[in-house]
Amino acid sequence: MKIAIGHRLFASVLLAMLAVAAAAVLLLRQNVLDSFGDYAVAIELDRLDELSGAIARQYREHGDWTFVPRGDSRRNWIGGELTRLQTVRGLPVALVAPVAPVAPVAPVAPASPVAAMTAPPAPPMPPLPPPPPAPPGVIGDLYTRITLLDANGGYLAGRPPGSLPLVQRAITVDGRTVGFLGVARSARPSDAMAYAFLDQLQRSLWLIGAVAVVLSALAAIGLARHFRRPIDRLARGAGALSAGDYAVRLPIERSDELGDLARHFNGLAERLDQMEAARRQWVADTSHELRTPLAVLRAQLEAIQDGVRQATPAGVDAMVLQVHALTKLIDDLYALARADVGELTCQRAPLDLWQLAVAEAQAFGARFQVAGLTLQLGTAPAHSHVLADADRMRQVLANLFENNLRYTANPGTVRLDAQTADGHVRLVFDDSAPGVPDAALARLGERFYRVDASRSRAHGGAGLGLALTRRLLAAQGGALDFAHSPLGGLRVTVSLPLRHEGSA
Repeated sequence: MKIAIGHRLFASVLLAMLAVAAAAVLLLRQNVLDSFGDYAVAIELDRLDELSGAIARQYREHGDWTFVPRGDSRRNWIGGELTRLQTVRGLPVALVAPVAPVAPVAPVAPASPVAAMTAPPAPPMPPLPPPPPAPPGVIGDLYTRITLLDANGGYLAGRPPGSLPLVQRAITVDGRTVGFLGVARSARPSDAMAYAFLDQLQRSLWLIGAVAVVLSALAAIGLARHFRRPIDRLARGAGALSAGDYAVRLPIERSDELGDLARHFNGLAERLDQMEAARRQWVADTSHELRTPLAVLRAQLEAIQDGVRQATPAGVDAMVLQVHALTKLIDDLYALARADVGELTCQRAPLDLWQLAVAEAQAFGARFQVAGLTLQLGTAPAHSHVLADADRMRQVLANLFENNLRYTANPGTVRLDAQTADGHVRLVFDDSAPGVPDAALARLGERFYRVDASRSRAHGGAGLGLALTRRLLAAQGGALDFAHSPLGGLRVTVSLPLRHEGSA
């Protein structure tokens, strides 16, 4: 099933945003459950400010903690103090804990205002009796989690210290810390509040999900348009290439990987276009080169057949020459075709390249003399042993000397030298005028390429000799280079790696 890029992007962005939202909610839930209780305890401690102040006033009055009861009654003392504060909130009542239970004494009211003014002051009101276990007005179990500690952390009253940590608040008198009022967190002190908060948050998840879907859709549409256009152009261009339209090119409007892909696509299309043009030129040139000797043979044979000419030895020799030219052309084409597919075999063996070149030059000596060319041989190098195929190298040397014969004006000079440098031996072929234009140097070695008439003769070759020579050398690890000759013509350099001692 084909899934469009826009749909893939939409699904990817949506899943990513939903995953982020889910992770955020889970982290928030965990943080709320872990930290909401501590936050609630801190709020509860702040609500005990009035109790802390009352205890500080009693400490200032007594000068120590003797007002705090001893024994089991001190466990409920904090609850009693909370009850007293709620009962007399807003009245200046001294909260003093009893040392022993004392019956309450009701004050006697004076009979008249005058008696009230002259009567002695009434004795101080005794403290109220201890509060019940669950004081009214205290939210939840707060009173059971309050602990009073002295300045050294010693237990005084309220909940005995246990394993639960205390959130403490200092009790100060005249700028000096005399004790601490602590509140312990219960096992699950704020689950109700936390889950209530999470429940309210969960109600917003539907809205968050809807917003995520809308945002992911917008982002996916933008990304799809951003990426789909160049991809569509690439797809259409690839389709055009597969249909044989090598002139197609893509606009390069991006600087990212898609832009690089478009540049590579254009490079591929350019290369295919060049190869197609070369193929067409190859077919045209091959057809032309094959038609020339065949046309000559056909004309001579038809002339003999019509009785216009007689089958004389000279006519037969002319036809044989055309057959030889046709055979050489076909052999060169066959060798180049084998080289293109990697089937050009070379039997490499130790070989003295200079001696082979000199022997081949001497074999062409008579032909150079007839052509009015002077052959000059340079000094033999100290070492010219290479690994090469002797037959292939003779073919290379013969093609180069043939090139000198065909394209050097009479009278002229052909010089052969040898050099060794950088682990290579180089044979240098120099000839005299005419020279080769600069624009033609780069194209020498192309199939069927021939320089203009200044270096062409009526019996010039098909333009395959240098191309075949280059492929023969490449198959043996060598190279062929062209340059202007100091003699006024063309310099051709054949380079092969030197054979090291001990190599096969």
